[in-house]
Amino acid sequence: MHSFVRSSLFATTILASAAIGLPSAQAKDGAEDVAANAASAISADDDQGTTSIGTGARDRGVDIVVTARRRNESSQEVPLAISVVGGDHIDATGSFNVGRLQQITPTLQFYSSNPRNTAVNIRGLGAPFGLTNDGIEQGVGIYVDDVYNARVASATFDFLDVAQIEVLRGPQGTLYGKNTTAGAINITTNQPTFDFEGKAEVSVGNYNFKQAKAAISGPLSETLAARLAISSTSRRGTIYNVTSNRWIQSQDNLGLRGQLLWKPTDTLNITFAGDYSVQDAACCGSVYVRTGATQRALNRQFAALAAAQGYAPSSTNAFDRRTDLDANLNAGNKIGGASVRVKWDVGPGTLTSVTAWRFWDWKPENDRDFTGLPIVSKSQNPSQQDQYTQELRYNYSGDKFDFVAGAFGFYQRIDTQGTEQHGAASSRWNINPGTNAQVPPGSSGCGPTAANQLACDPATLNGLVAYNTQYLKNTSAALYGQVSWHLTPELTVQPGVRLNYDKKDGYYQRRVFNGAGDEILLSGPSSAVKTAQLAIFTPQEISPNFSDWNFSYDFNVSYKVTPDVLVYATYAKSFKSGGINQNGVPTDAANNPILASATVKPESVQNYEAGIKTQFWDRRIIFNLSIFRTDIKNYQANVNNGQFGVLRGYLANAGAVRSQGLEADFSVRPSERFNAYVNGAYTDATYRKFVDAPCPPELSGGTTVAAGQVPAAAGTPGLSPANCDVSGQRLPGVSKFSFSFGAEANVPATILGKEGEAYVGYDGSVRTNFSSNPSASAYTWVDGYSLSNFRAGFRTEAGFNVYGWVRNAFDQNYYEQLFVGPGNTGLIAGLPGDPRTWGFTVSSNF
Repeated sequence: MHSFVRSSLFATTILASAAIGLPSAQAKDGAEDVAANAASAISADDDQGTTSIGTGARDRGVDIVVTARRRNESSQEVPLAISVVGGDHIDATGSFNVGRLQQITPTLQFYSSNPRNTAVNIRGLGAPFGLTNDGIEQGVGIYVDDVYNARVASATFDFLDVAQIEVLRGPQGTLYGKNTTAGAINITTNQPTFDFEGKAEVSVGNYNFKQAKAAISGPLSETLAARLAISSTSRRGTIYNVTSNRWIQSQDNLGLRGQLLWKPTDTLNITFAGDYSVQDAACCGSVYVRTGATQRALNRQFAALAAAQGYAPSSTNAFDRRTDLDANLNAGNKIGGASVRVKWDVGPGTLTSVTAWRFWDWKPENDRDFTGLPIVSKSQNPSQQDQYTQELRYNYSGDKFDFVAGAFGFYQRIDTQGTEQHGAASSRWNINPGTNAQVPPGSSGCGPTAANQLACDPATLNGLVAYNTQYLKNTSAALYGQVSWHLTPELTVQPGVRLNYDKKDGYYQRRVFNGAGDEILLSGPSSAVKTAQLAIFTPQEISPNFSDWNFSYDFNVSYKVTPDVLVYATYAKSFKSGGINQNGVPTDAANNPILASATVKPESVQNYEAGIKTQFWDRRIIFNLSIFRTDIKNYQANVNNGQFGVLRGYLANAGAVRSQGLEADFSVRPSERFNAYVNGAYTDATYRKFVDAPCPPELSGGTTVAAGQVPAAAGTPGLSPANCDVSGQRLPGVSKFSFSFGAEANVPATILGKEGEAYVGYDGSVRTNFSSNPSASAYTWVDGYSLSNFRAGFRTEAGFNVYGWVRNAFDQNYYEQLFVGPGNTGLIAGLPGDPRTWGFTVSSNF
């Protein structure tokens, strides 16, 4: 689809990369531009130990400039836990989106079964694990050049011309436009310059991997400068679908960003920016992993159901990377927008206005039964979003105090149209034939009873379809501010406040039709066939809404023990807005929606944090340590009932959640020839009180217990509890221990008459096991794993760089996620992580 654009881009970047003799541009547009400051200082990445490519000799630390507190300052001066990753390190490690960024920032968690169902969490908090629900906020704010991105789907796109990324840990609501209760990812791109400069990069690798990046910047007049960047990534899929004879989980990304800087005076600059990115991958699927015993009758568990229909998975070894999914797969994804940023030096401070519009267009096709059988023949929920934001803030920096005060407005409209349809194998898979006998392989399993006849007649559910229509109108407004009062040159107190208003109006409608095209209504005559069909899809129409004010605040105290040692402590009281259920709600015995479940309460967050930031050995060594505890009441959790179509999943409030732990960042650069880093996190994130959680598959599938009855043992057919108490269990997706580490060494070298340095680098990561289900299950623990990435190459002072790389060098088999198959049949599917990949990269600055 993008072959012409991609070919043109590759030709351009190859030509540009060949220009190795051109001098690199040195000038940047003003000290106030973070991108320019980051480019000159990123070689001393305090949290990642990153080295700059082609910056020349350096034997002591250089401050990293960040905007965590909405002003330019050294990261070691900021009294909060922050990780900074430079653009060069992003390129060198192949971390070209947030998903890969988690390998070098151990406190970050990223999970994505497809772009829409993506979660980005910090310290285990942010968004509930599982299917995405549009009716709540994400908790971790993603900002690109001060513009808030409401959809986490934006995190699945390639980074485009990035200068640096700051990962801020803990609540940031008194500094950022949208309340960010778990943290923020602040992405800064390279800005237009008044000196001509450019860069180009081409990478090729196995699995037909091809990536090209190019950027050019320079003046159009004395007051006008422009920058244009483009990126393209393509790769063959890593999983082979024997049904479609097609590789899936491919990459096919194209991105474009343009910026225009108008600087009529020294005190005023206005930046117009626009971007557009598109993904057109063969995605997203899964592979068979295993089965586990549930409480369903034995003849209704996976082995018996598959045998009765003569079905066997294409492979029972997940790392054969073979699947047989029979429904169409697609992950069409477009995102983009435009913004105007005005920075005006007014009096002693700077007034900043950021006006932005963003859109997101999602056109998916999925196989929700995770098998090669026509159980669910269609699962498509295309969605369209428009969002508008306006932020106005004033920053002041002085000898005695600094402050930022701001106002933020947000409006979002999301429209979704869903189609879910069942196929010829659905009747046998979903209708209870009323016997607990094991079905022998190859037998029909059909008997004379009415239930058996329904189960054995494909027409009962074949063609049954539900059409879902929903929309969300989300409005938010806030006033926020923070003051840093320097009581002495060493002691600073920093209070912050935020007043927030949120309003959500939603609509959800599900209409159900049988295979003949007749609408199925709750009213009217009943029949055994209708009852069986309503057990799969229940008509529903609700209009949930929510509105509320909240007030949050934080208080920070920091003290400089010495010029290179900073200690700090923070308390923050924050809120995550309440939400609405946009995917439907549970029903009562008469199939009427339980409207009390239509809304979820706001999360109430209390965060305690203390830390120390240190520099030693003439700033060659940096060591930062933070400890934290976050308590959340009314935690917004995902609940799934295990059925195919009654509900895809809905939101409910867990009583309480706690995340606590310790984070450490260490880097050392004894000379210009060597640097190393080690980052680690211990995260203890648990449900403190969740007594009515969804049960794991081993405690699901049987007849729900009545009063006085006792549930069967786990994995034993019989009675199942209505819900489970998971208090004390670990939150899903969170490893207790995670580490990233690496080193790079170089020596002077001359190649083809070009003086430079030869180098070799290593980056590794380790994480311990984590649960891949909202309620921990013995079947869905993902084992811990380690990844190792190597690179070796040659670079020059002028900005030419050529290197080879190997990622997941030891071909570690690991899962990114495991999924519980619908229907409580015991099926567990999974998404394997990338195998070993290797390739070569050539880049040049000019």
